[in-house]
Amino acid sequence: MMGSLVVTGKVVRFDEIRGYGFVTPDTGGEDVFVHVNDLDVDKRLIAPGAVVEFTVEEGERGPKASNVRVVRSAPGAPGGSVVAKDADYLGFSLEFREALTEALLVSVPTLTADQIVRVRKTVLELVHEQGWLDEDE
Repeated sequence: MMGSLVVTGKVVRFDEIRGYGFVTPDTGGEDVFVHVNDLDVDKRLIAPGAVVEFTVEEGERGPKASNVRVVRSAPGAPGGSVVAKDADYLGFSLEFREALTEALLVSVPTLTADQIVRVRKTVLELVHEQGWLDEDE
């Protein structure tokens, strides 16, 4: 696997205490190691069943995930999906919604998934109502 290959996969296990786990790529092949230092999201969002997007790199012991982001939260996770819950919400691009989510996680890392979803929804509604973004871009 190449260092710049971005793939999606499902988290099969993740130990929050030890800070590592494994993801099964959607493309098949061996599970990919993921370490807490390579997450672009709060580690509490990386739970078995979550769908993540990541860059595959060759680590010392095999494939390793970096730049890990949540695409869809694990079934039954509090607050539902942080990124995909409003995937078609008001026509905003996925890139914009992901950037907003990341900004919220960085500025207030203690926010729960449910709080992020509610804050993001409120911000997107406000931006849409005020016409502050050109949605055709």
